[in-house]
Amino acid sequence: MVLEVALIDVLPGHEDAFAAAYAEGHPVLAGTPGCRSVRMTRGVESPSRFVLLVEWDSVEAHNDNFRGTERFSQWRALIGPHFANPPLVEHFVDVPA
Repeated sequence: MVLEVALIDVLPGHEDAFAAAYAEGHPVLAGTPGCRSVRMTRGVESPSRFVLLVEWDSVEAHNDNFRGTERFSQWRALIGPHFANPPLVEHFVDVPA
């Protein structure tokens, strides 16, 4: 399992519209083969900053089943107009305790 972390800065004043676009696009992302869970969080100190957390079976599942498909185009068309700048996206794996 890998965790995709996307740091998203939204244009000031677009926060509610971004949240509504996320709600509309959630099924597109969550229904992707290899997607285990999706969660969006919003900054308390920085309310225009959001963090998207997506658990994938693998980086390949993210890239091949989502990023390289029409699903990504649909997703980006919904949320992209609210971006202040391109999101910072990275993948992470758990560290054993």
